[in-house]
Amino acid sequence: MRGPDVPAKSLDARALAALAANPGCARRAILDGAGVDKARLASALGAPSGFGQSQFALTRGNAFEARVKADDGAELLRLAHARLDPGAAPPEGAALPDLTAHGPEGRTARTALALREATRAGGWTLLDHPMLALDVAGSLAFLEPDAVVVHPDGSWSVVEIKSFPMLDGAADPAKVGAAARQAAVYVLALEEVAARLDPAPPVRHRVLLVCPKDFSNLPAGSAVDVRKQRAVTARQLARLTRVEEIAGALPEGTCFAPDQDPEELTAAVEAVPAEYAPECLAACELAFHCRERSRAAGAVTRLGRPLRAELGGLATVGDVLAAARGESGDPDDPAVAALRRAARLRAEALAEAAVPHARAEAAGPHGRAEAAVSDERPEKAVPGGRGAVSCP
Repeated sequence: MRGPDVPAKSLDARALAALAANPGCARRAILDGAGVDKARLASALGAPSGFGQSQFALTRGNAFEARVKADDGAELLRLAHARLDPGAAPPEGAALPDLTAHGPEGRTARTALALREATRAGGWTLLDHPMLALDVAGSLAFLEPDAVVVHPDGSWSVVEIKSFPMLDGAADPAKVGAAARQAAVYVLALEEVAARLDPAPPVRHRVLLVCPKDFSNLPAGSAVDVRKQRAVTARQLARLTRVEEIAGALPEGTCFAPDQDPEELTAAVEAVPAEYAPECLAACELAFHCRERSRAAGAVTRLGRPLRAELGGLATVGDVLAAARGESGDPDDPAVAALRRAARLRAEALAEAAVPHARAEAAGPHGRAEAAVSDERPEKAVPGGRGAVSCP
């Protein structure tokens, strides 16, 4: 479906977190399942997106990660001991197994073997860039966390290294939330590996977030509880329609190769239903294309999911306006009743505002001048009062 000569783009934890945040979007599910490069696809559709990290941010992040993992991960293990497991023995002489193997399947098998051996051996073990696999709607996604730590008690912890700063021990809540959702995907993948062992080792739901301290390049660590994010991600991924079902409903020969005829490519993309929401602008390369289509269709979802949920069965702006004017809709529907009441209040407010101006027009130029002066009078608060009155 992505084209005979187009290489597959692998899913990562960030893409899975975004997919789980919008499980109703069949378009993203089929494109991600087929390994389509959505950035190239968006450019071919004429709606390129600036989504993604800049080259400067990538370079800075790689440099910071190399510093954190220097000296066989001594500083990283120290932070893991201090933030996640202070009661354990200090991580001196920790093991660093070699995880190199051929292909993602080989690396996944090698990671599972290293985790099993480290759990049985006891002590501290640091796995640098292990490879994990997670089944998503019938498609296997290979994930590569920054690191995984095996504790002396046999439990496993995810380590997430980010380049945004931690100022006075706290970081940007929005960025921490995004990192927590990404780490929750790794936790789910680790749980699948642990479930195949007997006995199954525990996977900790407190992950280690490592960021630069203040404005320096020194690493600082914080324990982040991802139980909520893990539960939400697991539930949303389970709701995803299987890729085979989506593909089975498409016309024969549907292809998303970006080098094909633009009209054919547009028809192929439009054959898959999408669920656009403003949040897609920060999570999907096709957001600009889907936003334009959503605007053209008058979809209410482009105004936000909360508003869409409140409007019930009114899916388009035209339906909403018709219901507010009393031209359609069930009067017993709470959404329709609220819209009609809002329209009535708006009409009354506009009518009241129009009365002084209508009187001024009837009084001629002198009346219009007085109305203009009245409108421009400054307001001041009345001492001890709750409102404001016009100055005399």
